[in-house]
Amino acid sequence: MAREGNLEAPTRHPLDWRNPDFYDEAKCFAELERIFEICHGCRRCVSLCQAFPTLFDLIDEGKTGELDGVAKADYWKVVDQCYMCDLCYMTKCPYTPPHEWNLDFPHTMLRAKAIKFRKGEVKAAEKFLASTDVHGSLAGIPVVVQAVNAVNRTRPARALMESVLGVHRDAWMPELAARTLRRAAPEARAAQVVDGERTPGKVAIFATCYVNYNEPGIGLDLLAILEHNGIPYTLVEKERCCGMPKLELGDLASVAAAKEANIPVLARYARDGYAILSAVPSCTLMFKQEIPLMFPDDPDVQLVKEAMWDPFEYFSARRRDGLLRTDFQRGLGKVSYQVPCHSRVQNMGRKTEEILKLIPDTEVQTLERCSGHAGTYGVKKATHPVAMKIGKPVFKSMAQHKGGGAPDVIGSDCPLGGHHIAQGFEVNQLGAPRLMHPLTMLATAYGLKDA
Repeated sequence: MAREGNLEAPTRHPLDWRNPDFYDEAKCFAELERIFEICHGCRRCVSLCQAFPTLFDLIDEGKTGELDGVAKADYWKVVDQCYMCDLCYMTKCPYTPPHEWNLDFPHTMLRAKAIKFRKGEVKAAEKFLASTDVHGSLAGIPVVVQAVNAVNRTRPARALMESVLGVHRDAWMPELAARTLRRAAPEARAAQVVDGERTPGKVAIFATCYVNYNEPGIGLDLLAILEHNGIPYTLVEKERCCGMPKLELGDLASVAAAKEANIPVLARYARDGYAILSAVPSCTLMFKQEIPLMFPDDPDVQLVKEAMWDPFEYFSARRRDGLLRTDFQRGLGKVSYQVPCHSRVQNMGRKTEEILKLIPDTEVQTLERCSGHAGTYGVKKATHPVAMKIGKPVFKSMAQHKGGGAPDVIGSDCPLGGHHIAQGFEVNQLGAPRLMHPLTMLATAYGLKDA
């Protein structure tokens, strides 16, 4: 079934998740069969993640060597390996809309996941892992944080987590912060607003669960950079999880509930002329793409979509407006930087690389390939080893800097992906360069924190 693929930019159809047919398993499987047949004839995405090798192995090892030799029940094995990175749709597939074959692999996987969730076949442990607001409720309570973090570092506790929660005992796990970002952040910075041609002159920070509860230092570095550049900022008044962990489970009702909590608040900032920044690419993508596709007719959702920025996308636009300071105090040496999947599919270009390359005495090596972490996929007992396997080419490439020798610093815009890469360095004995989030790199270069 050969024909030339689509040469136009891929477009996205709204997700028809409220249509009863969306949850019709027979109709979903008919679409899976259609898509798998096309993928079998193409195989262009074989190196992206484990979903495609799983599909092609099922076909190649089947009775006929074709899709008709694969049992329909085995389709779920492919679905379970998709972690919604979206790279197949945005960077590889030649048959996405507006091509007449209208192939949307990740959203068809999402449809199957939603059916599985509605059937009650998602385990309680998986639901708990995706409940980031619940985990974070313990952050900021010093005695509790110390106890939880200490217990999580012990092998017996990790063995128990593996048996009860399905968290692999060797997977890196984030610690709870003694002080959340909301408690540690300085008061909102008010100043005369200088609007650029392309960028709003004031910023509202969507803290994100991870930065608020686990690594508030990333958020504090962002605030310090804004302060240094004279950009007024405030933290969003209140927020809930963006919904990405629930989306990955197929729990679309919970995504809708998160939307109902977040969008009215964020829309007020958008109407007031704020740029809304999120330091976690997955959260940014939820408001830029997934929620707008779920609620295409909600004007507030579209308003927030237009106001949402990746931090380095914002800094890059400020630079084009001549408003970004470049008074860097120190270089970073050799930097190996990974572009996360959920940054790539925002179609904004290599904005982090662009800004880091402004820093003197800094050599930036950029890698565009999935680290394999992909949220809860990277920590689950069943998939952590696969995640480490997917990330191995990333680990090895980042360990050999293009300038020669080993990197001084490694990092990724995705904090979880960055720690996964650092673990990959350790497991594969590739050295121990310093792990820094790119916002921390920028704050360090400005001299706003110790090197």
